Amino acid sequence: MAKAQRNAFVCQNCGAVAQRWAGKCASCNEWNTIVEESTNAPPPGSGVARGSKGRVITLEGLKGDTSEAPRMTTGLSELDRVTGGGIVPGSALLIGGEPGIGKSTLLLQLSAAIANANGKAVYFSGEEAAAQVRLRAERLGLSGAKVGFAAETNLANILATLADGDPPDLVVIDSIQTLWADALDSAPGTVSQVRAATQSLIRFAKLSGAAMLLVGHVTKDGQIAGPKVIEHMVDTVLYFEGDQGHPFRILRAVKNRFGPTDEIGVFEMVGAGLREVANPSELFLGDRSSKAPGAAVFAGIEGTRPLLVEMQALVASTVFGTPRRAVVGWDSNRLSMLLAVLDARCGVSFAQAEVYLNVAGGLRIAEPAADLAAAAALLSSLSNAALPSDEIYFGEISLSGAVRATAHMATRLKEAQKLGFKRAIIPSAGEIDGKTHGMEIRRISHLRELAEMTGACQGRPARGRSNEA
Repeated sequence: MAKAQRNAFVCQNCGAVAQRWAGKCASCNEWNTIVEESTNAPPPGSGVARGSKGRVITLEGLKGDTSEAPRMTTGLSELDRVTGGGIVPGSALLIGGEPGIGKSTLLLQLSAAIANANGKAVYFSGEEAAAQVRLRAERLGLSGAKVGFAAETNLANILATLADGDPPDLVVIDSIQTLWADALDSAPGTVSQVRAATQSLIRFAKLSGAAMLLVGHVTKDGQIAGPKVIEHMVDTVLYFEGDQGHPFRILRAVKNRFGPTDEIGVFEMVGAGLREVANPSELFLGDRSSKAPGAAVFAGIEGTRPLLVEMQALVASTVFGTPRRAVVGWDSNRLSMLLAVLDARCGVSFAQAEVYLNVAGGLRIAEPAADLAAAAALLSSLSNAALPSDEIYFGEISLSGAVRATAHMATRLKEAQKLGFKRAIIPSAGEIDGKTHGMEIRRISHLRELAEMTGACQGRPARGRSNEA
């Protein structure tokens, strides 16, 4: 006798099983989520049809013949650098940034560059009318480029247009939050609409070989809005950063399946659009004042590119009980740690002073090697003595006050020498190639040595250390 089929009541939110139907799940307290299911059948929404057994897939090993992914050069060298050498056909890219930072300008210049190189570029705008995009193209001098353009937000119409004729080389969607699908009742920009539109567009890109570039809105915290699953679905995630008060724009990759994720591209916003900056160090150091105290040049590394930037500090007296600490372009927690190390290990106290730290040019630094340059700027401002204008600093500072070695030391020194710097204050540990620089090198092992060089110590011993130390 065949066994009678039994049904179970399963919550679609948490997966809890109940003996009978109820309006509210006792496990997750969600309403109207319990559905009656057969124990012999797959649950609804699992993607497996009733009675389907599937087919056996042939498993392969990890070893095999592979080739490098083909690249499509964009004509913008900074964008090619960030993407790892060019855009891979059939890939999906997601770019986010603050409103007005220049995303649409960058993508319009990219579309025109592809079209001028005998490629087929299609641009769909969901936020701006056709007249607005044409005015921008005319202002940028790109109105003559053969870019297919339409102001459309219906997903079905966009897919039908892309499927008509030869597939394009590049498709730009500005932005993904404005698209809507007919099959869904929710409003544009909701989680279901954004997920459905992204999945359909990525499927078209994989089947046709067209590079799909999606624009995403960002939240007030600077993260791309919408479900996080979108960033997992695409191949590359780019962030367009910068301060609207500065002309510099940084294009940074935070995810790249076809290249590194630590490269940056530097652009400058000018009247004719975004201009590529081949040597960012000269740009960030162009307005330096050599006689002002509280300024130190940090030799940093962004990806494989050496970058010199000025760190500015101001130490001022305060009349309030709690002095203020303000940081722009650096981690505020890192500044608090550095001030504590200067007080505990070097005997230099900032307890009765307000401290302001700024990275010039609107750049944001996350590298620990900037500790030594920040400390030099703070000590210089405290002692009111300007540092030598031809001197650079880099090194990580530990909680004990020791100056630790950093990576790519020879590359940093070579870039500084190319820009005319003569001296460098670097960690005592770490190998450097003597043939790559002709600078005067001073190695220090403890932060107290830097404090004595700037005259901030004034002979005071650090807490817990003897005078001989």
